[in-house]
Amino acid sequence: MAVTDRASRTNALGQPIGWPVDGDFPRPRPHKTPMDGRFCRLEPADPGRHAADLHAAFSEDRDGRIWTYLPYGPFDTAAALRAWMDATCLGDDPLFYVVRDAAEGRCLGVASYLRITPDAGSIEVGHINFAPALQRTAAATEAMYLMMAHAMEALGYRRYEWKCDALNAGSRAAAERLGFTYEGTFRQATHYKGRNRDTAWFAITDDEWPPLQRAFRGWLAPENFAADGTQRQSLAVFRRQNDDT
Repeated sequence: MAVTDRASRTNALGQPIGWPVDGDFPRPRPHKTPMDGRFCRLEPADPGRHAADLHAAFSEDRDGRIWTYLPYGPFDTAAALRAWMDATCLGDDPLFYVVRDAAEGRCLGVASYLRITPDAGSIEVGHINFAPALQRTAAATEAMYLMMAHAMEALGYRRYEWKCDALNAGSRAAAERLGFTYEGTFRQATHYKGRNRDTAWFAITDDEWPPLQRAFRGWLAPENFAADGTQRQSLAVFRRQNDDT
């Protein structure tokens, strides 16, 4: 599906038209299979196996900050979280994964594929909620990379989307750090928890993926981490290096 020539084209009427797109459509839908990395494992959500562990991790967020920009939560009990998971996390779209930390084996967060559009080759990542113990860790970045790589490489999608409340500064910064391009804001796109939401749109396209993939692989390489687990070079440095190649 790679495009080698994106120069402007015209049809027989002299009108500008888009470049040809190769490849077979619809693209495959993602399946409920685990994804393994060095720092984490993504497991298809299983309320019976995951709810109690997730609730314990989420409860470390004492003031409920991680739920502000989600249309649900917080959940006072593990039973309440499990009920939500039973109702929400077992379908194919959204397709939920639980992030399990490889070092300690704890379930520390969730994320999903959603708005999966095989005919267009477009897929979104969302419903991202990382407990305090997962935030700003190599496992958190690797989890996003694993989902991104699976969609863009294994499944051959040509567009990978990220959307968030336009007021969610943390989500916007995360999207930009991970290599997403801001595409605009849809005003009054929806409402939740009794308030308006303007939605900021970000995306990665298939032509942007190869240098971004190299950057992630360089950042995640064992030699980029000191013995105490701290990074030697940031993802931003690797992205700049690969943008120049």
